[in-house]
Amino acid sequence: MSNYFEIIRAGINTTFQDNGRKKLFHIGIPLSGAMDQRNFRLANSIVGNKVNNPVIEFAYQGPLIRFRGDQINFVITGDVIFKIIKGKKEIQGNCYESYSIKDGDEINIISTNKSVYGYLAINGEFNLKLQWGSYSTNTKAIIGSNNGEKFKNQQKFEIKKINLNQIRKKIDYINTKIEKIRVIKGTNFNYFSNQSKKIFFEKEFTVSKLTDRMGMRLEGPKIENVVNTNIKSEGLIKGVIQVPADGNPIIMLSDHGTIGGYPKIGVVISADYDKLVQLSPGSKIKFQEINLSDAETLFKLYEMETQNLISQL
Repeated sequence: MSNYFEIIRAGINTTFQDNGRKKLFHIGIPLSGAMDQRNFRLANSIVGNKVNNPVIEFAYQGPLIRFRGDQINFVITGDVIFKIIKGKKEIQGNCYESYSIKDGDEINIISTNKSVYGYLAINGEFNLKLQWGSYSTNTKAIIGSNNGEKFKNQQKFEIKKINLNQIRKKIDYINTKIEKIRVIKGTNFNYFSNQSKKIFFEKEFTVSKLTDRMGMRLEGPKIENVVNTNIKSEGLIKGVIQVPADGNPIIMLSDHGTIGGYPKIGVVISADYDKLVQLSPGSKIKFQEINLSDAETLFKLYEMETQNLISQL
């Protein structure tokens, strides 16, 4: 390998992700893909890649990576604390700004800051195997890049193509928190008592520690089902909120199963999904009801904001 990343410390949950797998729910294969799609797209854009190039996604503590090769540019997006180590010199890195590194330099991704996911993109391509139309890793299904597994210490990942004309760039962007997560009513909204519907939209819930790329479990006031706590299994989508018999909502995230048998009280709108997945355990959530038309308008605004950020380059 002439250019490669050597993984000195793998981090807690480090994988390769792209935009995910589309149109495969009918054979039981989940969407997967980057949890925070805006930060994924910004990472690729800053280093001059196609927007769907696979990147390195990490959660909480990221990897310590040593570069071997000639020279490469990289960028980290999200709310992340990281350092660039060049021999005895340490440089405090800034998110949304690309940096050049040479043979032997290291990237130490210390942690995310009051958030969960961050992204590392390079001005090139990792030598990965496409599976089911995507490079995304799903560790539960054991499919995707790196044999469907998280990074491990001492692994090496070859970089097969580098854009030598890429210059250093940056975007001015600050990640912000969201006060309320907006949802539209779910298909089983009327399975729940009027009091529970009121509780769902007025009371506060807490993100539990039982949260991963598959789903986000919430703790708080119980949501009472007055019809049936189990239904015939039917298709699920990213962001749908299921309520099992214990009354604690579960939000389906990017690696969710393709079918489920719990009643669905709501669906998180696409424009708020990136903010949702960055809520760490212990964070508070309140839900706000909106209609489908408003959700579509908000998604168009989200896309416009993302494109406006990319247009800074």
